[in-house]
Amino acid sequence: MSTPLVLERFDEYLDLQQLQARLQDEPPIKVLKDALRSSLETMNRAFKEGEDIRRLIYGRAWVLDQILTQAWDRFQWPDAKQIALVAVGGYGRGELHPFSDVDILILTDGLDTDTLQDSISCFLTLLWDIGLEIGSSVRSIDDCYNEARNDITIATNLIESRTLTGNPALQQQMYERVTSEGAWTDQQFFLAKLAEQQERHEKTNNTEYNLEPNLKTSPGGLRDLQTIGWVAKRHFGATYIRDLVEHGFLTESELDALNRGELYLWTVRYALHMLCNRREDRLLFDHQRSLAAFFEYKDDDSALAVEQFMNKYYRVAKAMSEFNDMLLQYFDEVILRASEPQHITPLNSRFQIHNDYLEVTHDKVFEYHPFALMELFVLMAHHQEIQGVRASTIRLFRDHRHLIDENFRHDIRNTSLFMELLRSPEGVSTELKRMNRYGMLGRYLPEFGRIVGQMQHDLFHIYTVDAHTLKVIQKMRQFRHRDHRDTFPVAHRVVNHLPKIELLYIAGLYHDIAKGRGGDHSTLGAEDVIAFCRRHHIGKWDTQLVAWLVRNHLTMSMTAQRRDISDPAIIHAFAEQVCDVIHLDYLYVLTVADINATNHTLWNSWRATLLRQLYMETKRALRRGLENPVNKEERIEQAQHEALQTLARLGVSLDAARELWQRLGDEYFLREDARSIAHQTQAMLEHNDPATPLVTLQKTSFRSHEGATEIFIYTKDAPNLFAATVSTLDQLHLSVQDARIIVSDNGYALNNYTVLTEDNQPLSENPDYLANIQHRLIEELDDPNDYPSIVQRRVPRQMKAFATKTRVLISNDPRLQQTVLEVTTADRPGLLALIGHIFVEYGITLRKAKIANVGERVEDFFFITDRNDRPISDPELCLQLQQAVCQQLDQHIQHTQ
Repeated sequence: MSTPLVLERFDEYLDLQQLQARLQDEPPIKVLKDALRSSLETMNRAFKEGEDIRRLIYGRAWVLDQILTQAWDRFQWPDAKQIALVAVGGYGRGELHPFSDVDILILTDGLDTDTLQDSISCFLTLLWDIGLEIGSSVRSIDDCYNEARNDITIATNLIESRTLTGNPALQQQMYERVTSEGAWTDQQFFLAKLAEQQERHEKTNNTEYNLEPNLKTSPGGLRDLQTIGWVAKRHFGATYIRDLVEHGFLTESELDALNRGELYLWTVRYALHMLCNRREDRLLFDHQRSLAAFFEYKDDDSALAVEQFMNKYYRVAKAMSEFNDMLLQYFDEVILRASEPQHITPLNSRFQIHNDYLEVTHDKVFEYHPFALMELFVLMAHHQEIQGVRASTIRLFRDHRHLIDENFRHDIRNTSLFMELLRSPEGVSTELKRMNRYGMLGRYLPEFGRIVGQMQHDLFHIYTVDAHTLKVIQKMRQFRHRDHRDTFPVAHRVVNHLPKIELLYIAGLYHDIAKGRGGDHSTLGAEDVIAFCRRHHIGKWDTQLVAWLVRNHLTMSMTAQRRDISDPAIIHAFAEQVCDVIHLDYLYVLTVADINATNHTLWNSWRATLLRQLYMETKRALRRGLENPVNKEERIEQAQHEALQTLARLGVSLDAARELWQRLGDEYFLREDARSIAHQTQAMLEHNDPATPLVTLQKTSFRSHEGATEIFIYTKDAPNLFAATVSTLDQLHLSVQDARIIVSDNGYALNNYTVLTEDNQPLSENPDYLANIQHRLIEELDDPNDYPSIVQRRVPRQMKAFATKTRVLISNDPRLQQTVLEVTTADRPGLLALIGHIFVEYGITLRKAKIANVGERVEDFFFITDRNDRPISDPELCLQLQQAVCQQLDQHIQHTQ
């Protein structure tokens, strides 16, 4: 049974005796209206003079109690034992702001409500006449029970109820009925309130950091605190949140922090109502400035007054969200899972899974092993089956956050764990958000801590800087998934082909990190990210890439929207600024994520088209010869360093590897990632028969071709090698998704083909099947004299009709002394085999190739020479080659066998 709430008297706000005396001689409307106006003016003056906000909130409810009671007594009512006037909802809690809802219930028991209609109508009319906006209902105890069973909102309002006048036993009987197991079980009530909160949070994108938050309904707002109170009242019979200390769910210090947060939100809400002179719970931009002035914030060199005010609000809301998370998790364990059998799965000596939730193995884990503070998030990312963190562990985490100091930040265990989190296949954005919610991210990265709650006063951003930053990373993660392929087709393809996706996340984390400091935030952010990369032992070239992305993160969107990208000179200039495809790829994904995370209304078909056009035209310009890799020597050095680390673990002679690499040329190390270099180097060193081609098969490391197999071929280069290879793959019914064709300085081909089956499915992992592919390629490619006959073999197949007509462009690259053949056509099985056949027919030597699938279209670049290794300079031959490729490829589509 809940203890009835009794409000203390607040005579300084209303002279009750004077009110009663005036009501005997004057019209009730004038008297009660004057009393309401006078009491509010008195409370507002007291508020401005620094009165305790609790006295004002409770005092406002007490004043309304007296007004309603006096109004009620003006009318004739039947037997007082069968009727009561009851305050419900926030008013029932005894908490009212100047323009809060005033919800009342006229509760009856056995009365014919028809006989009450006149009195009820006159009573409510009087309340409206004196200026009160009343929410009212007339119900019997049975009605309350039935309504509460069907509506969680009604059930919640009735739980928070108290008698104003009439028979208090009716309210108690009603309370017992609506809190009985027959109405809602504890479990049902908790789940309903949890679902209600989740739905409310989704309307604000699940963040406390909207730029115009709602004091009541946004995450970390008053409604979150009330949700805790409702569940506590329903399950424990607690009248106040402080009762949770007795139940062991809150410590005294936590209660103090919770109370201070609630009083702050009350204070801001009271001021907002007072300044607007109406009910308003939204912190709109204009209201923010008015409130900042009211609370006497002043502009200074570090921040505007309004930014200082809102920063305080955001930090309080974040703290309230932390308490909400922790207490609801406690309630989940006590209310929903108390009867579950205990199932413990050890993860290591520090952590275990307890009924699907992560917990520490003992309460000294963080004290003895501070790195476990970081390890917690890595484990959450690696174990997607874990549903959350147990409340006791959340509390321990909060109590040990002070251990995150400068030594912690430089501890190799912690820097390694953080990088491991960024490289995790799943859970990156989720755990970064959890780190921010738990107060970890801003402590581990102090530069990030400075942007927590940092406002962005413009027409575009709808989140604070930290919330926007985490949204950027969330968007980057979403681009990877198939369900975003249709909405973001280019970003989906590009992000899954990035060699080190963690570099993209770091750029996203730091792109706006210097906002609010003064100066160019892109330049300052680049300095910060360089320091981050050094502390986290990131390679020199990767560091320069990330710094370049932060420094230039606005360049692509500004070029696309402010320059004429149909002008080839603009594309040429942008391509020279980007330098190579890898910088372009990272920058494109960062740009698209940044725009989408700024404001969902900014991403439209116009912007998507502009960025796609700029990306495609720039990529085409780079692939046709403008590509000039940035810091090429450092990139090669880093790739070799990382490959050597892998080779050392594999037990391969590092001296032998270095000697081999001297013969391979720079292009190989610019095109392959360290993992591939290491495994291919090991294979080349172990290959003892130079007369036989080396052929290896392994799963690709790129998500863009997830499930595909990489075939690496190392053999003496020879005319028609490419044509013979792709023809053999075609005869094996394999579809080439990507190809990297390189000729080393010592005349060896270093060719990689990424393949799927002909119907674009992963290859079978049957060892005999894979061995057959390997042996067939070795057998076909071991004698260059056989290449022409291999190319002549054709695979009969039924072709489907494609709409894309073949387009061929031919140009000469004076820098490389090669001819660039660009082919854009419909993808289809056997395409590369057919192009290889044309090369044989025209005596073309392939020096390098860049093969790329774009949906059902391919955009392939072939760097070719004539038989004498010279560019094809004869215009007539160029025209014949162009016509032959177009004609044969288009006929290939039309021809059906």
